[in-house]
Amino acid sequence: QVQLVESGGGLVQPGGSLRVSCAASGIIFSSYTMGWYRQAPGKQRQLVAVITSGGSTTYLLSVKGRFTISRDNAKNTVYLQMNSLKPEDTAVYYCNAELTGVNHWGQGTQVTVSS
Repeated sequence: QVQLVESGGGLVQPGGSLRVSCAASGIIFSSYTMGWYRQAPGKQRQLVAVITSGGSTTYLLSVKGRFTISRDNAKNTVYLQMNSLKPEDTAVYYCNAELTGVNHWGQGTQVTVSS
């Protein structure tokens, strides 16, 4: 049974930092492309960052230079380090694992950027 469990969300002030984590089980983690998506109220889910099995990364333009995705294959965990957070980064952040078009999703973790 595949499980993706996110953690690390919360409330942070504008300009602050937060790191969210996603622990995976039930998959051969090192083979998967791992990604972070987010969905704000009333908006569609959007890709924030992705890291391939080989370590290549891609970012949403609006987070490039502020967010960093990384993975630890020994811990079956993917991270999203978020710096210089803005109110518009407020959303539920979802972890995704993808291999040959098959997708698995976590339950999401809320990130709120507000003073």
